[in-house]
Amino acid sequence: MKVPVGFLATLWSFLSFLPFFFLLLALGLVKAAIIGPIVVGITVIGNSAVIIGLWIAHFLCTYYCVARTKRLGLVLKIVVLLLLPVPSILWPVIGIIGSLLGGIGYGFFAPLLATFEAVGENVKDKFYHCFADGCLSTIKGSCTVVSDFTDFCFHSYFSYMDELCQKVPPEEKPMDVKLPKLPSCLLVILIAVPVDVLLITAVALWKSPYMLFQGWKRLLEDLIGREGPFLETVCVPFAGLAIILWPLAVIGAVIGAIISSFFLALYSGVIVHQEDSLLLGLGYILAVVSLFDEYVNDFLYLREGSCLPRPRYRKNANPKQGENNSLKTRRENSLDMKLISQKSTLKWEIHQYKAMQVWDWLFKACEVNGRILLRDGLINIKEIEECLVKGNCKKLSIKLPTWSILQCLLASAKSDSSGLVISDDIELTRNNGPREKVFEWLIEPLLIMKEQIKKLQLDENEEICLKRVVIECENERPEEWDETGFPSNDTVRRAQLQAIIRRLQGIVASMSRIPTFRRHFRNLLKILYIEAIQAGASANHIGGTLKSKYIGKSLIESGSREGGNETDKVVNVAYDYGNIV
Repeated sequence: MKVPVGFLATLWSFLSFLPFFFLLLALGLVKAAIIGPIVVGITVIGNSAVIIGLWIAHFLCTYYCVARTKRLGLVLKIVVLLLLPVPSILWPVIGIIGSLLGGIGYGFFAPLLATFEAVGENVKDKFYHCFADGCLSTIKGSCTVVSDFTDFCFHSYFSYMDELCQKVPPEEKPMDVKLPKLPSCLLVILIAVPVDVLLITAVALWKSPYMLFQGWKRLLEDLIGREGPFLETVCVPFAGLAIILWPLAVIGAVIGAIISSFFLALYSGVIVHQEDSLLLGLGYILAVVSLFDEYVNDFLYLREGSCLPRPRYRKNANPKQGENNSLKTRRENSLDMKLISQKSTLKWEIHQYKAMQVWDWLFKACEVNGRILLRDGLINIKEIEECLVKGNCKKLSIKLPTWSILQCLLASAKSDSSGLVISDDIELTRNNGPREKVFEWLIEPLLIMKEQIKKLQLDENEEICLKRVVIECENERPEEWDETGFPSNDTVRRAQLQAIIRRLQGIVASMSRIPTFRRHFRNLLKILYIEAIQAGASANHIGGTLKSKYIGKSLIESGSREGGNETDKVVNVAYDYGNIV
């Protein structure tokens, strides 16, 4: 793109772009007005049907699991059982309203943004894509949202409940509350909710004009820029759209602050119970407002700290050292984010990996390793059939990703990488990883496990044998590896490796409850199934075994009984990984 030089050229470039921008905006709004109601209808009707249809099952299952769990003490269990009707009754209301608001937001913004994306440099036939993009894809995306929500309600929720009912290790103490502390906790909560909600809301409203004008200032700087307006592809024409929509972001931030203030106020009861002090709980009520004000100041690059008082609310914490360290950490993080936002070049965007890229890497790694495990006979096509037809995916959905991540840790430990080597030319570190908190919680323990593996200095035979023990063993006791041929007889070394594997399995089990995980994992299993059937057919064609035909027959018959040929469905969507919503 040619950069305008001089004031007149810059002004003419800006003015000549305005009609083009407003035409795109008008077209996007028309598409949003047509597609939006369809998306809202699909989202609300689909999600509402799932919520209402499963409400009784969720209600009974929750009561049963809470009553049976050993993770909660007697008093806390009784309190939870008495309070459960409140969220149970509110869940359908919140779920349906959330589906309505989410459908409106997605149905409006997706076609609008797709219209602007259609004028990118890499898009051919821009005129056609300006009209077509964001229509059918948004409708399909709303169906995907309903599908993922259904997966969460059918599978993820009951998985959480099953985990709640699992046996508790002897050394783990159940969570409980002490009856003498309850009156103090309730008293502080009754004071905290009105005070904190009002004060935090006041701070959010007071700082919202700063957020509005600071955002507009930054967006205008990016728009007119260091080398001319609309120099980069990412600024054409999203900067103008962002300027128009920025007030909505400010309103959303204020609403988010108001909602979070309620939960921050409820936490005052936890402070009273933990510290066994009514005064410290009252101190938290004021301190949390000061902490919120300081956080907002850091976010908006205003003055350091807060002018509001911050009483001490922890007995054992050193207030000066703790607050200084906390302030320093937040300031450094805020500065890092500022520097990142300033590096808004296309080159930086390539090196700043997104959550979707890490997510896609995981499933591609599972696909590659799945082929290897099928070849080695550690998994078979019958297990894939059971997962696709019956939904029995416990082994595959946990152990296949566990082995894929473990292989990444082994490669990273060998290469002396400071991060995780997720491919030949990509290294994921704390600096270039996704900024989402969920991925920070995931990457940090993986980096720790990588260092533990590095200290163990595994040889090649041990790494080869690890693949078998990850897939075939439960890895709960060192004795399980006695008949696997594991090269080392050191029980301490075995216990360390098993601890790493168990922790990885726990991480994967948590990831498998993410709604998009099930959809992506089923798609990669369909790919493996198709390839295994084709390989079996090729072997049969040259005089090989007929086993694969008989194996595939059960899936075909099962699909016929369910009203269609499952194999045809597999072929149609085998290479469709879908978009992460």
